[in-house]
Amino acid sequence: MAPASAAAAAAEWEAAERKVLVVRKPCFGLPIACPTSLPVLLYLRLAQVPFDIHVGTSFPDADHIPYVEFGDCVAFNNEKGGVIEYLKGEKIVDLNSKHPSVSPSDVLSTKAMVSTWLADALQYELWVVNDGSIAHDIYFSDLAWPIGKILHWKKTRDVKQLLGITKLNAAEKEEEIYQKASDAYEALSLRLGDQIFLFDNSPTDVDALLLGHALFVLDALPDTSVLRGTLQKYENLVNFVEHHKVKLLEDSSSSGLGSSPSLSSSSTPRKRASAGQSYKPKPKAKKERTEEEKKFRQRAKYFLATQLVAVLVFLSLMGGVDSSELDDDDGMDYED
Repeated sequence: MAPASAAAAAAEWEAAERKVLVVRKPCFGLPIACPTSLPVLLYLRLAQVPFDIHVGTSFPDADHIPYVEFGDCVAFNNEKGGVIEYLKGEKIVDLNSKHPSVSPSDVLSTKAMVSTWLADALQYELWVVNDGSIAHDIYFSDLAWPIGKILHWKKTRDVKQLLGITKLNAAEKEEEIYQKASDAYEALSLRLGDQIFLFDNSPTDVDALLLGHALFVLDALPDTSVLRGTLQKYENLVNFVEHHKVKLLEDSSSSGLGSSPSLSSSSTPRKRASAGQSYKPKPKAKKERTEEEKKFRQRAKYFLATQLVAVLVFLSLMGGVDSSELDDDDGMDYED
């Protein structure tokens, strides 16, 4: 990242009167019912950054959510490693910089366990093991049934391919996924000990990632979840989550560090930096905002139209497949 670009983004952050975190809607007793959005919310609150929370509703399954708007800048989930990595890379909010005595390799190796082994296990439970109700509540409940059903089927198929699951190795892969998750929880439990945070009793981005993961596992997954049962074996990890849940999700809401979620008419950003730039100043005239809203509505119509076409093409190709076949992914071939 060019120093001038980073400096400009940092200056924009400081000048912004209010930062806005755009996320998916609340559910399961959580302010954000999304395992991708929760760590970003927690990272900002650990950094004690005041911000507003807006819920994007037009494109609930969009991969650029969550994102943060500040001034004329936007940090997207699907760009530059995600929101947290963007904020760190641009030297805007970097919790890790407060740990000069901690080995960066220790932080990276601990982070790798959370972002790979635990993330894979959560994806597996959410999209493969679960009956689809949890994912539906998070991503598809605002969409028409056929669109939501097919998008869920497609995501399940993508996750199986990502994890290398086929009909022949499904049982072996499941055992491997859960074993890695168990090993990760054990290592994290040893690392945490009786501390408040994983490193030197002050937060890093790994704390935000682990908290977001564990909060979702404990609050959103059912009692029958293998992952949930494994996490509950480690009392200090559960206590770690409960302590910070009160401090960061309940106390912080009343103190202004992230207001309660409010509905936004679109999940499409109101401002976006042009390619190769960290920001792009735009006039804030009221007339332009109205024109942008018209564009948002046009995009929403286009999205729905394309999804309807996809449904029709899918149904024609499947030759009248019924909903029970969609529910049974074993009927599909995930092998190359």
